[in-house]
Amino acid sequence: MMSNNTMRPTVFVVDDDEDMRDSILWLLESVNLYAEAYAGAGAFLQACDPQREGCLLLDVRMPGMSGMELLEQLGSCGIHLPVIILTGHGDVPMAVRALKHGAFDFLQKPFNGQELLDQINAALRQDAERHRQRREMHVLHAHYEALTHREAEVMELVVAGNSSKAIGQKLGISPKTVDIHRANIMRKLDVHTIAELVQSRLALRGEE
Repeated sequence: MMSNNTMRPTVFVVDDDEDMRDSILWLLESVNLYAEAYAGAGAFLQACDPQREGCLLLDVRMPGMSGMELLEQLGSCGIHLPVIILTGHGDVPMAVRALKHGAFDFLQKPFNGQELLDQINAALRQDAERHRQRREMHVLHAHYEALTHREAEVMELVVAGNSSKAIGQKLGISPKTVDIHRANIMRKLDVHTIAELVQSRLALRGEE
């Protein structure tokens, strides 16, 4: 393994071929990409923290747990890294099947170093975006939890397109009180327009 800096995005390399692992690690180190290498799927599963950012380079054929078996287990282990399958010529149908199981892409050995780096960088960008969206959703959930029960009621009616007068009639409060609630909602959710409020609510509904 190259270093212990687990805060950086990590390229995890899982391949039972020591020469292949060393070659990939050398290539990644040459462009200042942080990487960790494992000789088998079991060792990777024991060491991997689902919270870490990065991508996974995965050999298809390995003794013990195969790359395909590992790919199928990742989701149940809470690991959602983009997976680039490394495959020999005879394994291409298997690699195509891996794509159907959610793999990011596959490369046929022997592969071009720049092509590998291009795919790795694309996978790292995808994972960084996934983590960014997850952080945003975490903040959004915290904001919604700060709403009072009445504010949550008003928010749902605002998002549904009701006017302050209509909301007041439905809830038995004055339009002025509705406007006060709406202002508090906008402040707590850190949004500035009704359109932003609707978008944030739709984002949460997408997770429900």
